[in-house]
Amino acid sequence: MHERSSKLKIIYKYLVSAIILAVPLYPKFPLIEVPGTFVSVRLEDFLLALTFSFFVLISITRLKNLLKSDIVIGILLFLIIGLVSTLFGIIVLKTVLPHLGILHWIRRIEYFTAFFIGILAIKLNKGDLNYYVKLFLIVIVLCFIYGFGQKHFYWPIIITQNAEYSKGVALRYIPGSHVNSTFAGHYDLSTFLVLTLPFLIALFFILKKYRDKLLIGGVIFMGLWLMVNAASRISLFSYLLATTLSLLMLKKYKEILVIFVISLVFVGYSSNLIARYSRVFDVLKGKYLINYSLTAPLVFASENLVSPRRDHPTPTPTPQPPIEDRSTSIRLNVEWPRAIRALIKNPFLGTGFSSITLATDNDYLRLLGEVGLLGFASFLLIFVRLLKDILLKFPFSLHFQRLELAFITGVSASLIGVGINAFFIDVFEASKFVIVFWLLVGIIIGMVDNHIYEE
Repeated sequence: MHERSSKLKIIYKYLVSAIILAVPLYPKFPLIEVPGTFVSVRLEDFLLALTFSFFVLISITRLKNLLKSDIVIGILLFLIIGLVSTLFGIIVLKTVLPHLGILHWIRRIEYFTAFFIGILAIKLNKGDLNYYVKLFLIVIVLCFIYGFGQKHFYWPIIITQNAEYSKGVALRYIPGSHVNSTFAGHYDLSTFLVLTLPFLIALFFILKKYRDKLLIGGVIFMGLWLMVNAASRISLFSYLLATTLSLLMLKKYKEILVIFVISLVFVGYSSNLIARYSRVFDVLKGKYLINYSLTAPLVFASENLVSPRRDHPTPTPTPQPPIEDRSTSIRLNVEWPRAIRALIKNPFLGTGFSSITLATDNDYLRLLGEVGLLGFASFLLIFVRLLKDILLKFPFSLHFQRLELAFITGVSASLIGVGINAFFIDVFEASKFVIVFWLLVGIIIGMVDNHIYEE
């Protein structure tokens, strides 16, 4: 019996390893197309299902206690409200196609399984954290190599931004565009880096050995190259904020300035990112000039009331088009109003999963539109309870050391960065990112539980 249990644990460890490697690195090639949609069943879906099956086999005797967890209760509450909302949208509001709405609901369940997988991964052997972190280093290195190849050697790009691309069509990098690396979009890649770079930077300043620092520093530089070439303005801000928070918690005050300087140097080499930030300033300046021009000019009395005669007519100048930022304009004029209309239609339950099309570019508005105030509140409740459990061990330096300290500090700080990204990106619908996100959050909760048990 003990030998069988040991084998299950070893298999489980390598299945978790496969998730860490395959989810970020394997392009989103479709395996099985779902009729009537452009959503496909992919490799990651089978991998998660298999790993979760082993989770159930290993944890069968602990499931009763697990269901008593405040976090798990919050997750179940969100899923129940989401199901009720979707059924209401199918039956009453007619805003949801049945197969599509249920598929989106099942997707949410799938994403949350990564949370439970992460908890067990670290509970079985807390020493495995070092092994898992090394895998994330490998992921970033390979993402860098592939992203570099996309930009300079025109390696294929696989994205899922529309129905045609989601079939696995290979694209090529166009100068001035975004680097996606192995991710389905540049926003997914940059948000993944918001999640992972802060704990690597924290680890860099905690480690003592020069060789270890050199290795981690090289990976951080690769991550920064990916960040600035993904050219997501909000992600750069979120990364800097999350890194600052993690270093503040570690009392590494001088190091914050070092990170800012290095990051800005990388930004200086990204003409695309500089152009995108410049566009924001141009829009703000344009709005200021418009407001200034609306001010009534001064009027003076004049003795000459007759306009001078012109021999040739003066052509009317062509009005200049208004200066606007395309992505911001789409959000403000199309996507966000659509979500708000869905919320107004059914404030408490929304109009159901999948009812407001593919993108909202604001996960909070998407939640409000799809599952209403009740679903939104239940989702926030999950994070309130997560933070409550994590803060039981704050300040972290009193309970954790070295790798564990860097990991829990960096990932905890990155929760704030991811939360900011969610104002402009549908981060919790991006499968590559959200699976890794819940896996890491699960590992943190497992670490906290281990320390509570030991004490």
